[in-house]
Amino acid sequence: MKILIADKFESWGIEELKKSGFEVAYEPGLKDAALRDAVASTRCAVLIVRSTVVGADALGASPHLSLVLRAGAGYNTIDVATASRRGILVANCPGKNAIAVAELTFALILALDRRIVENVVDLRAGQWNKKEYSEARGLKDRTLGVIGTGQIGRAVIDRARAFEMNVVAWSRSLTAEAAAAMNVRYAAGPAEVAERCDILTIHLAAATETLNLINADVLNRLRPGSYVINTARADVLDYAALAAAVRERKLRAAVDVFPGEPKVGAGPFVAEIMQAGGVVYGTHHIGASTEQAQNAIAAEAVRLVRQFRASGVCDHCVNVAPWSAAGRMLIVRHHNQPGVLAHVLTHLSRAHVNVEHMENVIVAGEQAAYARICVSRAPDAAVVDAIRTGNEHVLAVELLQPAAV
Repeated sequence: MKILIADKFESWGIEELKKSGFEVAYEPGLKDAALRDAVASTRCAVLIVRSTVVGADALGASPHLSLVLRAGAGYNTIDVATASRRGILVANCPGKNAIAVAELTFALILALDRRIVENVVDLRAGQWNKKEYSEARGLKDRTLGVIGTGQIGRAVIDRARAFEMNVVAWSRSLTAEAAAAMNVRYAAGPAEVAERCDILTIHLAAATETLNLINADVLNRLRPGSYVINTARADVLDYAALAAAVRERKLRAAVDVFPGEPKVGAGPFVAEIMQAGGVVYGTHHIGASTEQAQNAIAAEAVRLVRQFRASGVCDHCVNVAPWSAAGRMLIVRHHNQPGVLAHVLTHLSRAHVNVEHMENVIVAGEQAAYARICVSRAPDAAVVDAIRTGNEHVLAVELLQPAAV
């Protein structure tokens, strides 16, 4: 199986893939037409990327491409809709950078509170100003508002406890019961979190429903002088509203992600939020950029590629419908003999019943098996009977349907 790695990747991970028998083409820095051409020329089955944009051209460049693996958590740089139409799996490596992002989040919180940047700048300029910088508020007993309680959000919450902070949280999937189990206060939405916290930190994935979710309405509910941290995605925060809140309400802000970030590792870039005045800190989208995080991501990527070769699927696929999507399942128990599944599928095809998922499991002794076949609609009784009686190796057929509501 051929693999194209189009971004920087740990050398030991490449060697592990080669030792496992994969043919690896390592071409970091590919983009646009160069990426498309490399997908075509390498005839790769697997494309591994980090920040590289994978668009429709690259996805359609070769019929051999079967899996695009994002060596990281977010996958908004991959055209998942086009991949899905072409039957290409898209998978990621969620949670492997959670500790790194949580560590940067608290580094930024502490830097804002102690105004570390200004301290260093003044000292480097030969200025002593202890009076100015002796007015930090401190973190103990202050309330941290966490928007998004996935693995990164939970890692931030764990560290907040070490600083003896109170935590109020909201996430699309968080319930009051789950919040209680995490020993955090539950909020019904981002606005309520803002009303109840001193420091707001954002840990949401980029999605249509999270676009500019942290907007002027949310930011204006923060008390004057509050802190805002964004180490998630630029899309989830209204940066114009943040700049206004910094100017008008003296909010302090620290961000690791920016609208219109350069696609290259180094070069000129003017971030408008950095011109907002007041106390605004920025880092260069380095949340996941620790040795520990990158090693963990590389190990997970290697595992997923091995799993894909062995089974044709892998964990963390973001564009695969769940088994229950069809809602109806045909269970066929049969002798482990050739032609049984062809018999079943022929009758379903003639009845215009589409197969959504199928799995054939061989039981111990290899004499019998059972097939689980999720179907688009329930075949009528005559079709089920034909499947049951039309082949001597069929032992039993059962149609499972959703319970009536």
